[in-house]
Amino acid sequence: MSYGFRSIGWLLIYLFFILAPLFALLLGAMPPARDFWTEFSVALGYAGLAMMGLQVGLTARFRYVTEPLGEDVIYHFHRRISLIAVGLVIAHPIILFVIRPDLLALLNFIEAPWRARFAALSTYSLIALVIMALWRVQLKIRYETWHLTHIVLALVALVAGVLHMIGWSFYLDDPWKRGLWIALIVFWLGLLLYIRVFKPLFMLRKPYRITAVRQERGGTTTLLMQPEGHSGFRFLPGQFGWLTVWGNPFNITGHPFSFSSSAEVQDGRVEMSIRNLGDFTSRIQSLPIGQRVYLDGPYGAFTLGKHADMRILVAGGVGITPMMSIIRTQADRGDQRPIILIYGSKDWESITFREELDALEKRMNLTVVHVLTHPSAEWAGERGFIDAELFKRHLPPGYAEHEYFICGPNVMMDAIEKALSELNVPLSRYHSERYHFA
Repeated sequence: MSYGFRSIGWLLIYLFFILAPLFALLLGAMPPARDFWTEFSVALGYAGLAMMGLQVGLTARFRYVTEPLGEDVIYHFHRRISLIAVGLVIAHPIILFVIRPDLLALLNFIEAPWRARFAALSTYSLIALVIMALWRVQLKIRYETWHLTHIVLALVALVAGVLHMIGWSFYLDDPWKRGLWIALIVFWLGLLLYIRVFKPLFMLRKPYRITAVRQERGGTTTLLMQPEGHSGFRFLPGQFGWLTVWGNPFNITGHPFSFSSSAEVQDGRVEMSIRNLGDFTSRIQSLPIGQRVYLDGPYGAFTLGKHADMRILVAGGVGITPMMSIIRTQADRGDQRPIILIYGSKDWESITFREELDALEKRMNLTVVHVLTHPSAEWAGERGFIDAELFKRHLPPGYAEHEYFICGPNVMMDAIEKALSELNVPLSRYHSERYHFA
């Protein structure tokens, strides 16, 4: 089945799990009729609760689900849907308060019935969750702290929402309707068990050992990891994995990094090249040889296709990592199809993999175009930012026929996608992956 059909199929399944429980409440024996706005607010609450439960599944990393779209798309969808779910949940009580002001008394947490207290707890947890997710950097919350808090708040919001629904039980008099929602809750709990118990158990049996730590230019550290007691896994060039360094796979937080090594390596060893951007990444360079780590992967749809005979790689900063995997793999395969790498960096000394790229230009049909934002006065190459005019200077005609890969800071990627649009390059011809899941 093609990726397009699989993507549509998963979207339909997602909508089914949200809408089917809602419409099922309208079947069979019905409770006494109420006014439109009351029923509408209740429908919003049920839909929001169903969305909240499915958020667990969106981050479960099922490869068959994420493969057609890419993990980054799934996580960005997760964030957008979270905002919609929160909006629906908050709209539910607001509508009720507007049409029935007497219900404002339920905001008294001490005197309100327990079912109303659970509603308030669920709503407040969701608001706190969204605020921390949207403004984590501004609030200066460490990623690991945020991740743990995010999971706790999500569980509190979901459990409290379910208890609120059970407490009112206006639509759940029919045994089969109760059974439907019980089955849905069991399904959510099953997803949670898979993520937090079964997947870590599988990873625990397949550890890796760090066999080399290399310091690269640009504040980047490369970890070479060898599978211990197993054959490892095969990945496609451009894909990534989730790395757990300290502790074990049951730790709450793993970190996503691209594989920078060639996909043609046969002994299972993999490399990740990680730039020091603070918090977790600042400690990578001090890891000792022999440190046990755990890898969950591979993931990502940012990989070689069969669309064109010329590949254009556009990288900025740490976005060079998946590009190196693509270039090294093509070199190891003896593939002489042309590659043009347009590589944006701050200055000449901070260009990660600079010497290796020079050597690869002699080994394969590779052209590297460096673009510096803070070059020295003697620099004669490209400077500034990557735009459509730069593409015209360095790419052969027939822009819409090439295959493009874009990875780097979001601002750069937005500019590149705009430039490709100006050159009339169709969306089907370029791949982009934004490695920012927090």
